[in-house]
Amino acid sequence: QVQLAESGGGLVQPGGSLRLSCTASGFILDYYGYAWFRQAPGKEREGVLCIRSNGAREQYADSVAGRFIISRDKVTNTWYLQMNNLQPEDTAVYYCATGNRECSYNEHTYDYWGQGIQVTVSS
Repeated sequence: QVQLAESGGGLVQPGGSLRLSCTASGFILDYYGYAWFRQAPGKEREGVLCIRSNGAREQYADSVAGRFIISRDKVTNTWYLQMNNLQPEDTAVYYCATGNRECSYNEHTYDYWGQGIQVTVSS
């Protein structure tokens, strides 16, 4: 059974930075896609970024272009979401996800999800 544990969320002022981490435990195959989603209050969950097993990255949320970076450490089964120049509209619960298929903006692609972590951007 694969379990995902997120960390690194919190409260930050506009223009600030946070780095989210997601560590997977259990049986992990290297061909998985590794993604971050988010759900803002009153909105549907949306894909943010995904990194493929070969390191290629896919961006699903246009609003994060040039500000958010996804990366992965194969050795520790951890992937990261570096969030820079955060804005109030980035406030959401952020979820990491992975599964036995490659990256997709479609949340139904993913088999395993973290519990979600709150990111609040406010002055």
